[in-house]
Amino acid sequence: MINLKKVVIFGGGSGLSQILKGLKLFPLDVTAVVSVFDNGKSTGRLRKDYHIPAVGDISKVLLSMSDCNNDVRELMNYRFKKSKSLGNHSIKNLLLTALLDLKGSFASSLPILENILNVKGKVLPISEDNVDLIAYTTDGKKLVGESQITESNKIITRIDYSNKININPLVIKAVKEADLVIFSSGSLMTSIIPHLLNDELNKVINKSKAKKMYICNLFTQPGETSNFKVSDHLKLLESYLGKGSIDIVLANGVKMNSNLVKKYATKEQKGQVELDLPALEKMGVKVISDKLYKIENNVYRHDELKTAYLVFSYLMDGE
Repeated sequence: MINLKKVVIFGGGSGLSQILKGLKLFPLDVTAVVSVFDNGKSTGRLRKDYHIPAVGDISKVLLSMSDCNNDVRELMNYRFKKSKSLGNHSIKNLLLTALLDLKGSFASSLPILENILNVKGKVLPISEDNVDLIAYTTDGKKLVGESQITESNKIITRIDYSNKININPLVIKAVKEADLVIFSSGSLMTSIIPHLLNDELNKVINKSKAKKMYICNLFTQPGETSNFKVSDHLKLLESYLGKGSIDIVLANGVKMNSNLVKKYATKEQKGQVELDLPALEKMGVKVISDKLYKIENNVYRHDELKTAYLVFSYLMDGE
């Protein structure tokens, strides 16, 4: 039996899902740890109706790691847009909500959905607890809820939970056994840092034998990371995890020039994240850079195959 390298990757939403589409193609034992604090749109309404943690990011990640055919994938993504009573919910969100209602926990529900979707790897929620994210801004505002934080475009100084959470023990176990711990691309404040607000988990991550890698975002986000360079992303992560805790950063090193870049800048106030090598060298972090982007459906995304290949190559080099 081949002993595959064990990778634990923290994140949420589209950023994590995009990376996982590539990682599942390589011979790796991947565990995705997902934030469950979103309170917007379909997920928010299901949370309110069923008093459960957020299902949207988990269901999205499950599908990204699935080997199901295109018909099943299309079905899982189907939304009831014409029905007021079904509230534009997606099939995958409704399925996971139904399982939570039947089984009472993610621990009992996710293996069933993983089996149905033929998921390559494991998906774990960071916690089973139903709490909200809270953000504090430079102008003294307190924002409650992930969607309110994302939509505010205000400069965030600190993120916290509305209540203390219990970390999923399976996450602790996975980190202890990992060969590589990755913090995925995605919203830094609402998808990545929520994993780093618990002292117990931070201690386990730092004590783990695994190297710690950050896959840096391609673009800044208004309020959350305005004008951030790659080193600024790392410094913010390490302000929660501890100085010098990140060993490797995987970042795009190629300048983007397109009308879409201009649209991002003017319409969304997003700029390309600059790879500032001198600052990263001073931090003592190993830098792996390449052309990591592609344009898909008129949106810049990480090239999932290139990104996953670089992660796999790093692991195989045995550094």
